Amino acid sequence: MAQGTTTELWTEDRMSHVHEIRTAEEALTRLKEGNARFVSGQARFPTVHKEVLAELAKRQRPYATILGCSDSRVPPELVFDAAFGELFIIRVAGNVLGESINGTLQYASTHLHTPLFVVLGHEGCGAVEAALAEKFHGARHRSRIATLLENIVPALESIDPTLPPEALLSAAVEANVRRTIREVLESPEAKARMAEGGVMVIGAVYDLVTGRVRFLEPDSLGRSVPPMV
Repeated sequence: MAQGTTTELWTEDRMSHVHEIRTAEEALTRLKEGNARFVSGQARFPTVHKEVLAELAKRQRPYATILGCSDSRVPPELVFDAAFGELFIIRVAGNVLGESINGTLQYASTHLHTPLFVVLGHEGCGAVEAALAEKFHGARHRSRIATLLENIVPALESIDPTLPPEALLSAAVEANVRRTIREVLESPEAKARMAEGGVMVIGAVYDLVTGRVRFLEPDSLGRSVPPMV
């Protein structure tokens, strides 16, 4: 779609269409379509008009919550070709959980009612690489970094340390994403509302070289879970 149609997208279709998204499946489709536009060089939102900002100032209605890494090369809004107000973003090195992260996820669920929650890791993650160095090579890090890595190292228990370095890091990145999702799914809040359904929690990994997002195949990840309360 030509860049010159940006205004029409916002004023005639985009705002109202975003608000119509009600299911996790629709939200996931939107993310996949946006990433496909990003990869193909057809991203649609280079600018935002003042009237759009004024409308968004009244209320935000994101269709997905993304827990991603702080890495500057992985901005979710660009990766998914998403506009202002479409995604609720939480970013922390290694896309791990913690008290403030859990509180933010809870806010997204109970106040914003996003139907889709995505844990987005990325290839070449420095935090995961540091955790590998600690676990398999005895590396030591500054105290606060070490505290962060405590959330990643347990995900590496099943990783084969004899893998080639690139394959080892890739396997560790995916294992870390899956562990974070298991923690979300196993939380008391999620279990208490499991019967209600309506929310999807899924993992994904971003490729720094190609720009493509790979959504992980379901194991315990693909099931719908209720909002955290």
